[in-house]
Amino acid sequence: MTGASTFAANLARSQRHRSQLADRGVPALIVKIGHYPVHSGGLGVLRTLGRLGVPVYVISEDAFTPAALSRYCTGRFMWRTTSRDNPEVLVAGLQDIGRRIGRRSVAVPTDDEAATLIAEHAHELSEYFLLPDIRPGLPRQLANKHELYRLCRQHDIPAPASVLLSSGAEATAFAEQAAFPVVAKNAQPWVRWRAPVVEGTTVLSTPAELLALARTEYEEFSLVVQEYLPLAHAEDWIVHLYSDGNSDSLLFTGVKVRSWPQHAGATSCAYAVPNPMLADMAGRFCKEIGFKGIADLDFRLDRRDGQYKLLDFNPRLGNQFRLFQTAAGIDVVRALHLDMTGRIVPVSEQVSGRKIVVEHFDLPARLAYRNSSYSTPSAPARATSTELAWAARDDPVPFFAMWPRLAKPLASNLGRMLRARGRRQQGRPGHITEHGGS
Repeated sequence: MTGASTFAANLARSQRHRSQLADRGVPALIVKIGHYPVHSGGLGVLRTLGRLGVPVYVISEDAFTPAALSRYCTGRFMWRTTSRDNPEVLVAGLQDIGRRIGRRSVAVPTDDEAATLIAEHAHELSEYFLLPDIRPGLPRQLANKHELYRLCRQHDIPAPASVLLSSGAEATAFAEQAAFPVVAKNAQPWVRWRAPVVEGTTVLSTPAELLALARTEYEEFSLVVQEYLPLAHAEDWIVHLYSDGNSDSLLFTGVKVRSWPQHAGATSCAYAVPNPMLADMAGRFCKEIGFKGIADLDFRLDRRDGQYKLLDFNPRLGNQFRLFQTAAGIDVVRALHLDMTGRIVPVSEQVSGRKIVVEHFDLPARLAYRNSSYSTPSAPARATSTELAWAARDDPVPFFAMWPRLAKPLASNLGRMLRARGRRQQGRPGHITEHGGS
């Protein structure tokens, strides 16, 4: 038997075994708000459920997005949604998709806007979708950078000190008395796309950089300024979890080696590394606030005081979720589907040492990190296995479909990186752009 046929036979055997877990009569719908046709997290949902025989539908910008071309895509709904759309329009569109699918489906949100929309309109969508019973306002609160900081203070979760600036005047007053550098972020979901004050996560090195933002007119001035944690004394960690109806969580932890854009964007390379202390803290937080569903959390270990500080709580699927699985083959998406369909989620340990590479991010990230002082001593010297976000023997077309769409954005991002480096050398703001789906 050849190597290729052996792989196919082993894959088929594994799929037959795991398909006994899943209810293949209940489809899933990948829900997103906004325009990002190249998204490996959505493709991961197609593959992880499709390999179990679960029908998976996608909302797609066109018929030729990588996800729409996956062999595991049961159906595609052409709908170019944006964060500027009226919520009632978005809800009506999702209801129409639910009717066209013809069966109640498990909704899998891939961005903060989708997660907040689903939670706040669950009573209108529950006829068509199986949804976690979460407090309607909680996802919006968690996705709001300043509201998250307030929750961290209330529940004794370490986090960088944070201030919300709601006007240019407040920004000017803050600049006059603050210690720099600081980190500036758009505060809220929806507003971050509609009226962003900064391109994305931005390190401001001097008061003049903040004053430049304060002098600019914005429709909705909403900026969170956070304490800067020096990269030379830090290590970035990620937590992916699924919390069930009792807010009991299936938790995975890992260390981020590279991200794109550098140090503040989506993960491009990471390792699965068990961290019981971090998992316990994340699980306690979810239990106390009553979170239910899938989440992706970013922590930064501050070596100066030994604390893991929560930077972001994304109340939805994380782009690199396929890095993590248990010995029973369960990841957070499979856990969601099992739980929503009334099946038991098998309990077993996290598989350690796995590595994920998000190919289109990791190419520029490798260049950006060549002279970086950032180090990850917690990462293993060698991976036990490597998960590629795009390339897959059983589903090859999406890998080739994504590259033509990325030529222009990759060139633009590399140019932005070079310009940011030049700005930093001249004492001007160094922008690090966020991506929709970490």
